[in-house]
Amino acid sequence: MLNVQHLQKSRTLRTSSQPRNDLKKTREKAVNEIPVFEQELWTSKQRQANSIHEVSYRACFKPQLPAYFIGQLTHEGDAVYDPFSGRGTTAVEAALRGRRVIANDINPLSEILTRPRLEVPTVSEIDKRLRELHFSATVATDIDLSMFFHQNTLNEILGLRRYLAQRHRAGHEDHVDRWIRMVATNRLTGHSPGFFSVYTLPPNQAVSPENQIKINQKLDQTPSYKDVRALILRKSMQLQGGIAAADRWRLRTAAESAHFLTGGAAATKEIESNSVQLTVTSPPFLDVVQYAKDNWLRCWFNNLDAEAIAAGITMSRTVEEWDGRMAPVFSELYRITKPGGWVAFEVGEVRKGKIRLEERVAPLGTEAGFVCEAILINAQRFTKTANIWGVGNNEAGTNSNRIVIFRKAAP
Repeated sequence: MLNVQHLQKSRTLRTSSQPRNDLKKTREKAVNEIPVFEQELWTSKQRQANSIHEVSYRACFKPQLPAYFIGQLTHEGDAVYDPFSGRGTTAVEAALRGRRVIANDINPLSEILTRPRLEVPTVSEIDKRLRELHFSATVATDIDLSMFFHQNTLNEILGLRRYLAQRHRAGHEDHVDRWIRMVATNRLTGHSPGFFSVYTLPPNQAVSPENQIKINQKLDQTPSYKDVRALILRKSMQLQGGIAAADRWRLRTAAESAHFLTGGAAATKEIESNSVQLTVTSPPFLDVVQYAKDNWLRCWFNNLDAEAIAAGITMSRTVEEWDGRMAPVFSELYRITKPGGWVAFEVGEVRKGKIRLEERVAPLGTEAGFVCEAILINAQRFTKTANIWGVGNNEAGTNSNRIVIFRKAAP
């Protein structure tokens, strides 16, 4: 059972807007004798995240989720880790709060999208570098992208792609180049004028060339010219619009010691044993998200093999297969977690709510050696975000934040 008194004495889990003993008053159920608390974990005001987070990535959680647990269960200087880092929400939020950052993901896109937002160059540095770029009138391409981009826009994209590849191969890529790469990767395709492409699916979901042709025909549209430099600069200004001087200092300080790993979450030998105070993560949920299809264009721009990356991602079709993949992950998390440290493992309802992964996760963590303290369900009002994925909020995908809380007992 949840030891509420212990939590209150040591980095208590509680709602920010209510008294520390409020968890006792919430509606309580039980899963395998583990208490379940369902309530609003953060207020409307606290939902306002820093603008630096506004980078799209499929199936990512909101910054307020890691912020809640980082604030409750860590102090400045503690190590915060995410083994399934995605767009880097946990890493960026930990850095903003003065924590040490460790991030891992089997997809190299994760570091591409995360590291630059810790190194964060100034807008003037970005503008200067963009002005220095000179693109040739025509650049060869290995695939037909005419259904997405105006030819002049495509020439600029190809020129930028070649420039970044050359800088990387030569070992000359710096924090400004990495920032430009990150923003360009995020701006390739989307459903507003701020993207390089004609109108298409949201940027976290790249449609196939064949389907884009159908979209163009249905909407009677053709790609118009987009100024790649101008759009990168505009997005850079938006991302940095909410960064105060203190935020910039914290991000850069975190960047100096941050560890970015690219590999499986069950084998992270680079992380020292008993070194992580808090893990906040959300793993792939069975076969709900198709990462190769969603990220094929981002991978192309960064010279990555989307199919090879997808082959290594946990895309299980059955809960038994998913359990088998997650069990060694929990063993590894137990190894690296400090005695007295925590794991907040966010899962969701899948298969139209018929499968609740928290009921599978709790015994996995316990078998690895953790104490399962509670399951927290964040009560929330749904937005239309899930609908743009083509997923109804109450029919498929995830429809709530369901976080299983583990503690590594002190010796």
